[in-house]
Amino acid sequence: MEFGTRSKPRSRVSNQSSVKAPDDKCPHKIQLYSVAPTDTISLQEFEELAVERLKVLKAVETIGITHQKGSAKYCELLEKEIGATKLKDSFLKVNGIQGDEGERRKRDQVSHFILRLAYCRSEDLRRWFLTQELDLFRFRFQQEDKESHAQFLVSNNLKYRPVGKAERESITSQLDGPDHFSNMDGVEFYKVPFTEALDLVRNRKVFLQKGFAFVPQDDLVSILLSVFRTQLSHALTVTSRALPSMEEDGRLLPMLSGLSKRYLGQDYSVRKTNVGAITADMIDMLSKKSFPLCMQNIHLAMKSNHHLRHGSRLQYGLFLKGIGLPLDEALKLFRTEFTKSMDVDTFDKKYSYGIRYNYGKEGKKTDYTPFGCMKIIMNNPPAVGDAHGCPFRHFDTDFLKQRISSSGVSKDGVETIMKYTKGGHCQVACAKYFELVHGISDSSSEVEMFIQHPNQYFENSQKLINGPGKTPTPRGVKIINSSQNSIPSGSSAEVKQEPMDEDLDTDMGLTQEQLDTIDQDTSS
Repeated sequence: MEFGTRSKPRSRVSNQSSVKAPDDKCPHKIQLYSVAPTDTISLQEFEELAVERLKVLKAVETIGITHQKGSAKYCELLEKEIGATKLKDSFLKVNGIQGDEGERRKRDQVSHFILRLAYCRSEDLRRWFLTQELDLFRFRFQQEDKESHAQFLVSNNLKYRPVGKAERESITSQLDGPDHFSNMDGVEFYKVPFTEALDLVRNRKVFLQKGFAFVPQDDLVSILLSVFRTQLSHALTVTSRALPSMEEDGRLLPMLSGLSKRYLGQDYSVRKTNVGAITADMIDMLSKKSFPLCMQNIHLAMKSNHHLRHGSRLQYGLFLKGIGLPLDEALKLFRTEFTKSMDVDTFDKKYSYGIRYNYGKEGKKTDYTPFGCMKIIMNNPPAVGDAHGCPFRHFDTDFLKQRISSSGVSKDGVETIMKYTKGGHCQVACAKYFELVHGISDSSSEVEMFIQHPNQYFENSQKLINGPGKTPTPRGVKIINSSQNSIPSGSSAEVKQEPMDEDLDTDMGLTQEQLDTIDQDTSS
């Protein structure tokens, strides 16, 4: 794949794309991605395709956590969420396909290989990407009809063919006898080596004879998933070994390394509607009602220690900016607490600059974006004395249970949250915590929210608490790719990235030694 630059901004990828695909390269709408693309695309299109596919995989992950994969509800929600993205029109459209099908298939291919580059960098990233791509493949394959399945097998040179009429008649009693195969008239069976159907054999879903398994067409996807898993796992390993050769390209490497931490929702860098409506005196009350657990923890640490270390100040200060706290009120809040352990001159000398910097009043005068959940989870884990980070990722299990219980969550609710936490699903655990503390969880409600951002948590909480009196309390909160949280289409500049801590520190002219000195120079 080659990457070029353009002097003029490009319009939407779905309307004007340089990606073209003859049918012989992408012969079927569903692919095993065995052949890498060789087209030339712009860096802007490169990023757009990566972000769009990442949105789809995030939706696949969320729905797969909260619903049984393959169930009617799972398929309904996934089709709805995928339909909210531009990729639905690009390559995931199941019915009513319009436009250039070859171009659509090529976008599918290119976006997959871009994320393959981004997610081959570590074992955890490879495992995540592999899992979501397999689930996406299963969903798409099951939406296709019998004729499309046959075309897929031929186009990918997979030698699985339906059992002939004569052979099927000779084993009809074995196929139709067990309850699992009842009412199988008109159902195709595929004869495959039993070693390629071990999952089905283990679950006794197939008839075995002379080393072959007779697989019903509805279970064929299990065989294909095994093939896809083997190919993709090997490809990710090979790609990771080739990454050092890309280090010379300063355009791609930063983009690829940041994709796994990319925040895909609403921009919280400026909250013009709230600016001035929130004051320093309101923060203590709001923290108890509407702050996510991560920000509650930092706020309590500041109240207790009258000081915050650098990472905590950065995470908390940008969050407060995002909810609409003006600069003068932010200075008042921090000054009030910090001066309980130091004099005003010390605060003004060592801390006021950093607060003004967050608001774009010092240094580069950049409007920095509050940290999203993935940045908080993946970057700069808290050390001893720190209060930042994600409680569902970084807290000790017993301490986390204690903090959740102190919010009024029942014992059963705590166990439910801990189940998601132990599975590594921090954002889903946070969503369940949101439901329980806001009293919107009951026997019929479902966890249908995927918290992407602390400020998203705050806004949803405020809408529940302060919404119009005649508006009924929502039973759930919509999943990640709702229209209000989607990235608007257009240039890649619309996809704002959060600042790295190193960027902020460098621009302030502070070394890590100086930051440590500031953090340690406080009386408790």
